[in-house]
Amino acid sequence: MTEQSASLQKPLALVTGGVRRLGAAIAQRLAEAGYSVAVSSHTAGPELPAGLTHWDADAAAFQADLSAPQSPARLLAEVTAHFGRLPVLLVNNAAMFGQDDARSMTAESLDEHMALNFRAPVLLAQALAEQASAARHTAAVVHITDQRVRNPVVDQLSYTLAKQALDASVRSMARALAPHVRVNAVAPGLTIATADYDEATIAAAAAAMPLHRLPAASDIADAVLYLARAEAVTGQTIFVDCGAHLESFRRDFMNF
Repeated sequence: MTEQSASLQKPLALVTGGVRRLGAAIAQRLAEAGYSVAVSSHTAGPELPAGLTHWDADAAAFQADLSAPQSPARLLAEVTAHFGRLPVLLVNNAAMFGQDDARSMTAESLDEHMALNFRAPVLLAQALAEQASAARHTAAVVHITDQRVRNPVVDQLSYTLAKQALDASVRSMARALAPHVRVNAVAPGLTIATADYDEATIAAAAAAMPLHRLPAASDIADAVLYLARAEAVTGQTIFVDCGAHLESFRRDFMNF
């Protein structure tokens, strides 16, 4: 078997926002598990995460502004044309994260978050389902949501509303896209802290979790891989948050 024909035997995964942070960890885990991996980024000329070359993956990076209405279908077409086959796994990880609340939220901030965090994943899933149904193939969709969809906080309101909408869509889309496409979600807790968190805040957040720790990126990636392979599972959300969704916090963890 030639190298090219061996590559065509691999299942193909598309990870949006897969160039850095949690998306890169998910892409690397999928490559390790034997997937060819397409990653997308809003940035022009995105580079592959270093981990993909480590696993000698058949991988490619694509630029896409997924907040544009026609962009999700266009990205799927570009990925399919590049690899010569349809993805069997779509991981909707790309998201924006704003800092508004009930007083500062505007129509513009709400529209921006809804476009990328809700509309784009739904349209990508729809486009994949259309292609999979036409080809009589099966595929899986895994949305990356957030533990706060269960117990929301008062911070980051536009972000939270968009993630709640995406979470609510899981069961409806799982029913609508069956039998060719399964739709599930992973809801992480605080996983990769930004520069907004100092060591004391991270330690306080970990101590507040029922499991007294925070999830690692590898925990989220492992849950995505499980749902990719769980052929009898659809319409489910797995919370990978060390129990954060079992508690009720008024403010975001950065405000501990």
